[in-house]
Amino acid sequence: MMINKRLIGMVSDSKKHIARNVAFQWAALAANIAMLLAIARYLSRLLAGQPASLAGTLLVAAALAVVRFVCARQAAICSYRASRSAKQSLRRTILEKLLRLGPGYSSRVSTSEVVQVTVEGAEQLESYFGAYLPQFFYSMLAPLTLFCVLALISLSAAVVLLICVPLIPVSIALVQTFAKKLLARYWGQYTALGDSFLENLQGLTTLKIYQADEERHRRMNEEAERFRRITMKVLTMQLNSITIMDLVAYGGAALGIIVAARQFAAGQIGLFGCFAIIMLSADFFLPMRLLGSYFHIAMNGMAASEKIFKLLDLPEPEEKTGVIDPADCTLCCENVQFAYDPQRPILKGVDLELPRTGLVALVGESGCGKSTLAGLLAGRLEGYTGSITVGDQQLSEIRFASRMQQITTVGFAARLFKGTVAENLRMAAPYASDEALWQALEQVKLADFLRSEQGLETPVAEKGANFSGGQCQRLALARALLHDSPIYILDEATSNIDVESENQIMALVHRLAETRAVLLISHRLANVTGAQRIYALEEGRVAGCGTHTQLLATCPCYQRLWNSQQTLEHYTPDTEQEALA
Repeated sequence: MMINKRLIGMVSDSKKHIARNVAFQWAALAANIAMLLAIARYLSRLLAGQPASLAGTLLVAAALAVVRFVCARQAAICSYRASRSAKQSLRRTILEKLLRLGPGYSSRVSTSEVVQVTVEGAEQLESYFGAYLPQFFYSMLAPLTLFCVLALISLSAAVVLLICVPLIPVSIALVQTFAKKLLARYWGQYTALGDSFLENLQGLTTLKIYQADEERHRRMNEEAERFRRITMKVLTMQLNSITIMDLVAYGGAALGIIVAARQFAAGQIGLFGCFAIIMLSADFFLPMRLLGSYFHIAMNGMAASEKIFKLLDLPEPEEKTGVIDPADCTLCCENVQFAYDPQRPILKGVDLELPRTGLVALVGESGCGKSTLAGLLAGRLEGYTGSITVGDQQLSEIRFASRMQQITTVGFAARLFKGTVAENLRMAAPYASDEALWQALEQVKLADFLRSEQGLETPVAEKGANFSGGQCQRLALARALLHDSPIYILDEATSNIDVESENQIMALVHRLAETRAVLLISHRLANVTGAQRIYALEEGRVAGCGTHTQLLATCPCYQRLWNSQQTLEHYTPDTEQEALA
């Protein structure tokens, strides 16, 4: 019943805590049995007019009660340790899986689902390891222990009680199939609601701008209502099964008491035996009854574990062995093809070369495949055909860690984390001195602003919400400089920066390209005129390759982009009149 060997094997460290929990519970049961037998003996001797010591009985009962309390306390501690170990192991396993999947994991599973199974799913399994599993084994042991004790007093009463005990797990098994399907639907609705909530929360500003928030609100209300209904069905199922278990448990205890009373009336057992059976009858059923209560928690945990296993069973990229040699990091693409949808190819045979040092630019209209190619080079995307090599090695054979160490990518929406400026910068260089941090900030023209704030200890809100878009971009560039890798991919890295700052940053990029390989992807062609080589993409193909001057003379695609941007950047009323004429 609800014993998942794979799940238990994943958190093997919990086994010892579960075993100790069961041992302490059994010791508490033994102390309770001894205490109740001492009380039964006292009552029987008292009613029979025989000498009975109240003080001695109370002293024994108090000592056994202390033993039972200590054992129960230790069992609770073991339960906590088992659940803590389970949560840590599960979350570590999930994190390691995500790291092995790499940056492209989000194309296979939604981020909100990962968060839900890591947080809520692990919490549900905390109860499975800390409560259900120990109670399961204890529930098997307790009735057998009580049977051995009561069989010495009345074998028939002990047999009747033992026979009734399995009726509780039978009632559990009857609802298990229905409960499993219901809880699978419950978790499906739960993750769907989480997906919608996270998406709407992240896009709330956009929804407000287009006044689409009311429609999204209505949809979320409908999803919340569906989740409410499935939750009520789960609660109703749990209540009904608990009611059935109560009837079986207390009905079985009553049957045992009736048997004892009949045997006492027939003179088959004495007062001591009758009191002992009456006092211990309920203990036959209480462990199994408590197991039934934990069963529903365990079922929820099992449904959560299926989500976890679904994540853990995602196919992983093959283990890589190659590493990038910083002394030989020329990057070459030959006939690279890629498609998110097989029916709609994005890259259609791209050839590109990024030498060991120098600035190479990639330009083209929106949707031509620039960022897709950057994603392939950075490792965020996989599944391309053709050849991408770094030095003499295929990119697909290079270890992910080496790729991240030697290739630094700065996108137009680089992530900043809640903390301080220093903490964000030291993600790239954990042991960098304050002087090195300030030097990087000076290079991106952010040092003066930060000196007017709190320096390196200036707080950074989540996603850099307390900074302007340009300041966030410059801080991300400073962090990239500190990473000090041989290859840099700048994907619209100056898109949120004003023209004056953009020119300063571009001067920095040119200095960086003197000793590093820099691939610059920019929508603004004025930024790429000084590049050693420019690739113009058009509908997923290289439409032209050369210097700015060469492309203006030979590439219609580049000519068109350049002329349209020049017209916009030098716009005057006279220009408009000329265009209309």
